[in-house]
Amino acid sequence: MDMTASNQNSEIKKVEDVDAPTSDRSGLAGILESILRRFRMASYLIALIPLYLLCILAMSIAATPGIFFYHFIAAQARELPLIFFYAACAFGFVSGYFLYGLTLIFVVPLFNFLLPFKCKPFRGGYFSLTSVPWYFHNALTYIVRYTFLEFITPTPLNILFFRMMGMKIGKGVHINTSNISDPALIEIEDKVTIGGSVHLIAHYASKGYLIVEPVKIRKGVTIGLKATIMGDVEIGAGAVIAPHEVILPKSRVPAGRKPFIAEEQEKLIRKDLPSQDFV
Repeated sequence: MDMTASNQNSEIKKVEDVDAPTSDRSGLAGILESILRRFRMASYLIALIPLYLLCILAMSIAATPGIFFYHFIAAQARELPLIFFYAACAFGFVSGYFLYGLTLIFVVPLFNFLLPFKCKPFRGGYFSLTSVPWYFHNALTYIVRYTFLEFITPTPLNILFFRMMGMKIGKGVHINTSNISDPALIEIEDKVTIGGSVHLIAHYASKGYLIVEPVKIRKGVTIGLKATIMGDVEIGAGAVIAPHEVILPKSRVPAGRKPFIAEEQEKLIRKDLPSQDFV
């Protein structure tokens, strides 16, 4: 009993004070994080500059083939009657957009791979150096998600994109959603079906803390339309998640679980974690 209490106390002591104006880190990292905490708004805005520049660069590289193709078509059609010239320009413009998207799904994972830091599980404040890889990883993911990913969902191309972003995906997986955050922290085993507009999120927030924890979906799982799977969730093999169902953080869904088979309220196993976590 004493040993258990000691372990629980040690876990509580590890809880980070997100309101502290200074960092517990040492050296240069501690100085930078203390500045980030003390001057939160200004530091946050300054820190966004390299992130935005990186995103602009990735999008610009991806847009280059499309712009080239548009100008090529426009140049070839300039001697045509006006109506045909406009039609050719429209064709070049729309085709250029799809060239942009198809290039982007390869450029963004390359940028993500070349980053000197990787998205990893953590618990702490939004204004911390530990959160920086999480911001960059999701910012790059969202560029594709909000500008092109819907056009290739569900196809093998969206599977390819998420794999290149670090998601572990098994054989025979069907992903009919673009609403995925933190792909590097999501593991999907063989024969999993993910329905339309499902949200897969390997993070959540609680009591001022940001908690980033992996999501694991075992073999043969089916996730229904518009369901939400939050951070630190494990779904057992063959389980079924109902449409619109929300699986809360720290839940452990048992293998073979089926919804709507009993009228009594179902209780999912919850993992015990430090006090700042979602309850």
